[in-house]
Amino acid sequence: MTVPILPNRDARHLFLHKHGLDDRPSGPGKGADLCDVLDHLGFVQLDSVNTFARAHDLILWARRQQYRPRALQTLLQNRSVFEHWTHDAAAIPMALFPHWRLRFARDATRMETRWKEWRRGDFTAKIDDVLRHISDNGACGSGDVGTDEVKGSGGWWDWHPSKTALEYLWRSGQLSVTKRVNFRKIYDLTEKVIPPEALNARPHVDDTIEALCAGALDRLGFATSGELSAFWDTVTPAEAKNWCAAALADKRIIEVDIACTDGKLRRSFAWPDVMDAAIPASTPRLRILSPFDPALRDRKRAERLFGFHYRIEIFVPAAKRQYGYYVFPVMEGDRMIGRIDMARDKDVLRVTAFWPEPGVRMGAGRIAALEGELARAARFGGCAELDYASGWLRQT
Repeated sequence: MTVPILPNRDARHLFLHKHGLDDRPSGPGKGADLCDVLDHLGFVQLDSVNTFARAHDLILWARRQQYRPRALQTLLQNRSVFEHWTHDAAAIPMALFPHWRLRFARDATRMETRWKEWRRGDFTAKIDDVLRHISDNGACGSGDVGTDEVKGSGGWWDWHPSKTALEYLWRSGQLSVTKRVNFRKIYDLTEKVIPPEALNARPHVDDTIEALCAGALDRLGFATSGELSAFWDTVTPAEAKNWCAAALADKRIIEVDIACTDGKLRRSFAWPDVMDAAIPASTPRLRILSPFDPALRDRKRAERLFGFHYRIEIFVPAAKRQYGYYVFPVMEGDRMIGRIDMARDKDVLRVTAFWPEPGVRMGAGRIAALEGELARAARFGGCAELDYASGWLRQT
């Protein structure tokens, strides 16, 4: 049987539609509207990097420019979302909580073996103490436990045993994040945080695999089995492969070849109507994206679909960097047009450089659109001024 080919332009339009980047970023960006955005994406990665705005806030702002950071915290506090792990810490729609029980069990098994070797001290000996502290005193942060323990000097991940126990209890589902204070997680007993309908649901593992694989395909539009597994980072590659095989045999999904920018075809899976879906062209709006934006998180996929080779150069010595320490991708319509180096300096957003992608001409209209988006970004980041370094526009 001939496998249909999805042309690259159509694939990009579908992919951006699935990631909420094909339309104008209008809407209130709070309450039910923000819940819809999160449900559409599946989750939003939470990250502490804050050069001018935190990564998760920039992800949401790129889709709803009326969004403000307080709106996401409101969803956490009114229990519309919960915090846990996908490939990283994330805010996840509460409806998915029952399916995270599989993740809790798998994380617990992994941590009980690996963390005993990786972390200093015996964190398991502190688990009961931490649970007792929270039961007796209420919600707490990492600074409230293990106050008599020697703090490490090895950086972020050099945790004392009680801090490790606290993280273990969160990752294994016994504790949940109830709020954040200055981005510090505050934990409480899960039964005090998660609503009863989500807390008491106990789906079978097969139902969870079905929900997560189908949910990933819904949100990607097309994917290999490996990409379905990686989406939530909960279903194993073998489970995703078996799900695809069974769904293909049942004719629930089809195989499709995705045309890449280099002319090669990548065999993927999709829902049967993928070739019939009427996806309009993306709005020509220019957007500044987070380096952790879900549309770009898989760097190899971004290169196949958009021809955009992007790596964060945080750990690259300054003398060897092609671009800045932490640069932001810039998208226009359905193409990546460049990357920008900018950072907040008190109440000033300083723009150091913009590098257009090869073949992108920075005419007057495009420069004006970029400067307009930078002005909006400055307001979003709480900057009263916008400063451009001399020679910031690196014309090719």
